[in-house]
Amino acid sequence: MSERFEIRFAGSGGQGVILAAVVTGEAAALYENVYAVQSQAYGPEARGGASKSEVVISHGEIDYPKATQPDLQVILTQKACEEYAHDTKPNGTIILDDFYVSEPPKVEAEIFMLPIVRTAKEKLGKEMVTNMVALGATARILELSNVVKPESVKRAILARVPKGTEKLNEQAFEEGYAMMKEKK
Repeated sequence: MSERFEIRFAGSGGQGVILAAVVTGEAAALYENVYAVQSQAYGPEARGGASKSEVVISHGEIDYPKATQPDLQVILTQKACEEYAHDTKPNGTIILDDFYVSEPPKVEAEIFMLPIVRTAKEKLGKEMVTNMVALGATARILELSNVVKPESVKRAILARVPKGTEKLNEQAFEEGYAMMKEKK
């Protein structure tokens, strides 16, 4: 990992992008013993409004808490794609949901179109685990970038999700991780 690794999760309210960033930050800070800071922004609507959440991870102290050029973006809606994809660090990585994102951005980044929402809805039967599928895909990129181990992300998920939902959330994480591992 370089000194600073920036991640942005973006989508609409209700897709769990804030929780995804919180879990990622906790995985880094609690289980990898590195610095992490998480920030978020969302529209006034509780569900359906624009939403983004960012995590900055570093081996050293973090002097600015927001992502300026994310190394990795996980984008779950077309609107979020249009608004945020251009910020991606040159040669960074963008993971897009292929259900809600119909036009990938034309940016200098490695882009992956993955069936994140469809996997949550059709394979797992609950769209509410979309963020956990996305976290699985994220964990693979973080692993390859030597930022956070997948086991740390899984531990952070299991420590945070409501009791009784651990199995479903772990399965969603595994589906996302396997999906991304097939691609990279």
